[in-house]
Amino acid sequence: MKNNIILIGYMGCGKTSLGKKLSYKERIALLDTDKMIEQKQGMTVSEIFDEKGEGAFRVMETECLKEIMGYSEKYVISVGGGLPVKEENRELLKELGSVVYLRAKPDTIYERLKNDTSRPLLRGDDPKGKIESMIKQRGPVYELAADCIVDVDEKGYEVIIGEILEALKGSGK
Repeated sequence: MKNNIILIGYMGCGKTSLGKKLSYKERIALLDTDKMIEQKQGMTVSEIFDEKGEGAFRVMETECLKEIMGYSEKYVISVGGGLPVKEENRELLKELGSVVYLRAKPDTIYERLKNDTSRPLLRGDDPKGKIESMIKQRGPVYELAADCIVDVDEKGYEVIIGEILEALKGSGK
C-alpha cells in the first residue's frame, strides 16, 4: 500500500482546504481529483456537468483514480463529493490508501455553500433541503468507504488535522 491519505465527504466539508494544509504539514503533495479532471478536460466541473452530464463526469472520476493508481509517490488526495458513491471507486480508494471521511452536519454545509454558485448539484430551489437529502443518502456510503471518520463541525484546521493523523495512527495505516 502507498499510504496515501484520501479525504472524502460531502461538498463543502473541507476536503480541498484541509487537503492543502495536511499536505503542507506532512510534506507530501496534494492531488485533487476535480482539479485533475478540469485540467484534462479544459473546463470546470460545472461546465462538464452542463455539457457532458453527470454520468460522463462520474466516468472521468473513475479514470482519474485508475491513473493515480499508477503513481509511485505518497499523496494527500482530495476527491469529489460524489466519487465514493460508485462501488468501483470505493474499491479503488481502499487500494490507494487510508480513507478519511470528513463528516459535517447539513447546517454547516449550507452555511459554507449558500453563496457558492459553482456547485451544479445545488442549483435550483431549496439548496438546504437538497443538502440534507443528499447527506442522508451519501452518509452511509461515505462510512462504508472510510477507514476513519472525523467530524469537522465547529473545529479549526489544526484540530481536525490532529484528529486525522491520530485516527490514521490508530488504524495502523
